[in-house]
Amino acid sequence: MRAARVRPDGTTIRWVELPGAEPPRVYVHGLGSSSAPYYAEAAAHPALAGFRSLLVDLLGFGISDRPDDAAYTLEEHADLLAEALTQAKAVPADVVAHSMGGGVAILLAARHPHLVERLVLVDSHLDRHTYDPASASWKMAGYGEEEFVAEGWEPVSELAGPHWTATMRLAGRRALYRSAVDMLNDTRPTMRQTLLGLRIPRTVLYPAAGGPLPGEAELVGDGVRAVPIPDCGHNIMIDNVDGFARAVSDALAR
Repeated sequence: MRAARVRPDGTTIRWVELPGAEPPRVYVHGLGSSSAPYYAEAAAHPALAGFRSLLVDLLGFGISDRPDDAAYTLEEHADLLAEALTQAKAVPADVVAHSMGGGVAILLAARHPHLVERLVLVDSHLDRHTYDPASASWKMAGYGEEEFVAEGWEPVSELAGPHWTATMRLAGRRALYRSAVDMLNDTRPTMRQTLLGLRIPRTVLYPAAGGPLPGEAELVGDGVRAVPIPDCGHNIMIDNVDGFARAVSDALAR
């Protein structure tokens, strides 16, 4: 386990690191998740093995600290991740990011452009309106914060199911809630708009069964590669390890 103190009070972000060649690869999880359980098998796949790989847990999640006084906005997540990667000397990096982590990675590239070489987004958060109102993320954000901390956690965890809950229960409840609310915030430019403003190699992986990626034509027209992955749901790296690893390898070879 590796660690970096990312705030003056000593608050720490932690990650699991696999040794290997440069440039480093940074894997970022989604809301309520943890990077090692989601990415370890794929990062060790023959198509991806051999590179220095950092399986990072964002502040508030997994093995990282969970301070109650953090804002847990996507911007704050991006800035604290930037500090951790700088301390780890893992820059510039190829960043692979899932779901909400995709929004964090997009902002990392926009706010700290010297840190990101290539970006691979895995069924990523791009637009508020594409989220299912029946999803755990929407339900979570529908509570008031104190209500969620006191009693909302249980019904949300039941809705999330046992696999997601296995990592969600490691998260700080305020971190979960504030991150979910901010992810669904529609007062800032969308992650899609910010992604379109980047000028680095960008790839979006999405489940083929879900049909065309929303807004795919606009993304492709701006140079973003959109790659459907068969035999998977939202958790592409778990559902189809081989397909995910080969698609990421191809994206990072460009």
